Amino acid sequence: MDLRDIEYFAAIAEHRHLGRAAEALGLGQPALSISLRRLEKAAVAKLVERTPKGVELTAVGTALLTHVGRLRLAREDLAREISDLAHGQAGSLRIGASPSNALAVLPEVCSTLLSASPKLTLSVRLLDNEALLPELRKGELDVVIGHTQQFRDPDLTEIMIQQDEFVVFCSAGHRLAKRKSLSLADLADERWVATEANANASWLSLRQAFGDRGLPPPVIALVSPLPALNIRAVSSSELLGISNKRGVASAASALRLAILPVKDLVWIRHAVIVHRKDTYLSPVARRFIEAMKAAAKTSVSGRESIRSKEGGSN
Repeated sequence: MDLRDIEYFAAIAEHRHLGRAAEALGLGQPALSISLRRLEKAAVAKLVERTPKGVELTAVGTALLTHVGRLRLAREDLAREISDLAHGQAGSLRIGASPSNALAVLPEVCSTLLSASPKLTLSVRLLDNEALLPELRKGELDVVIGHTQQFRDPDLTEIMIQQDEFVVFCSAGHRLAKRKSLSLADLADERWVATEANANASWLSLRQAFGDRGLPPPVIALVSPLPALNIRAVSSSELLGISNKRGVASAASALRLAILPVKDLVWIRHAVIVHRKDTYLSPVARRFIEAMKAAAKTSVSGRESIRSKEGGSN
């Protein structure tokens, strides 16, 4: 059965008159009669009986009419679903993130998108920056939030969202928390927490910094793949951690954390969103990328405002 013929039949059933139905549809009556005969042939049954006043539905025609209502509802549902998909309001997105970036604006962006779009489904995997890209290339992830690579992959597109500074942090009650300035030598005897995921990135940098100054490598006392667990462990112990400054700062007030002013440890990288270059980027992915860029911009503006106020109070 042709959907157009079914719609024409619905108009006939509504007006109970071929002439009036044809006028409402903007068709000639012969064309509408041909459509009706085609539909009756497909149904292998008469759908209407002609009367002096017009037409009346047969039992088969009445049964078909009940399904027309369902078809219309299904079509409306389909149109809404397609519209939601086209505008990034529905669908699913597989996100990969390095632990440090997962602590920053990602939770805020996910919450905002899910609140605005109940049909949206987001899946987040935490992996080391170096482990994220192979998963993206294999198609296991749709987008990745990580840091710029030393060697760019021509098959991937990087979109910079903001500059990241990695810092050493501790509990606000730690004996080093009140120091105005520290060197790496001051941290040589401390114990640290680390995620398994960032052991190949931030910890290589930290170990190298220690080694460049003739210091023994930092002692990792706690290893956990959960950044939130590590931050809480630091907040309630004498352990030190290293992470993205934004993530630490966002948790500092609630968990009483302090960022240590280590003068000879400056490590800045650019946070980026990465996706495959020559593959389809869904509306959900595009909407997510725009939301991440906007949230990162707001985060930077907020930090600049705070610094400006602090400068004016000195």
